[in-house]
Amino acid sequence: MDLKQLEYFVRVAELGSFTRAALELDVAQPALSRQVRLLEVELRQTLLLRNGRGAVPTEAGKVLLEHGRGILHQVQRARDDLGRLRGGLSGRVALGLPSSVARVLAVPLHRAFRAAMPEARLSISEALSSGLQEGLATGRLDIVVLYNAQPSRELDVTPLLEEDLLLVRSRPPGLHEDPPPGPVTLDEVARMPLVIPSRPNAIRMHIESKLADAGLRSNVALEIDGVTAILDLVLDGAGCAILSRNALLNSPRPSAYTAQHIGDPPLRIALSLATSLQRPATPVQKATLELIKQIVPTVVAGH
Repeated sequence: MDLKQLEYFVRVAELGSFTRAALELDVAQPALSRQVRLLEVELRQTLLLRNGRGAVPTEAGKVLLEHGRGILHQVQRARDDLGRLRGGLSGRVALGLPSSVARVLAVPLHRAFRAAMPEARLSISEALSSGLQEGLATGRLDIVVLYNAQPSRELDVTPLLEEDLLLVRSRPPGLHEDPPPGPVTLDEVARMPLVIPSRPNAIRMHIESKLADAGLRSNVALEIDGVTAILDLVLDGAGCAILSRNALLNSPRPSAYTAQHIGDPPLRIALSLATSLQRPATPVQKATLELIKQIVPTVVAGH
């Protein structure tokens, strides 16, 4: 079995599309399709059902996908272990970050990574927590930073810190001062129209859980995923938002908004590191985990 063909098949199956897989692998789509077809011929099995929307694995494809991930992971681990014999840490680490965290963490982490592991490669992806967790499950990501992560049989979760969640509103014209420093109550929040991500976004689930504990329900004006889009809609008058402080401070125009703490004690959400318990961490991944633990409390909490 050709390892390149196996890698091509795994990427198509995980991404559900020859087009997306070709972009990720940086190969021409006809060449990608031909290699996957050669693998099917060799194994005498149809591995993917091709349709207008993409490609999904057959039952045989699901079996090979499970084995293929493990085979490719072990091959990469062997390369990393052999690379250590040359001295230093080598290999690739795929890290997933929420957008608000990526804006403050990406640069200092990359600098520290290059200084500590010049022979290794760091890949950073931005997504909502649900997308990051899916990437970790499929093997596309090695390490993720998650909001409100819940330990499970699949995840190893390490708490990093807790972030304040703020009620964010458009600053009225002519208002140059922030609102009174006191927090808004959960009761007040429940009456406000919210522009909020769709379920199962971690921050939304956390907010609704806290409201439910108080016998309240959220007033959802609009569901939309993406911090930038949420802030644009708040500025346009669609409603209020509940975001982390970093999400607001790293927006293009933080002065266009007002922000207040919610509740007393303030509403907060946990930020954690997560790795898969299904795949053992390589030495370079372990070193990256330690770097993140050192940097995040200073960089994220300092903003």
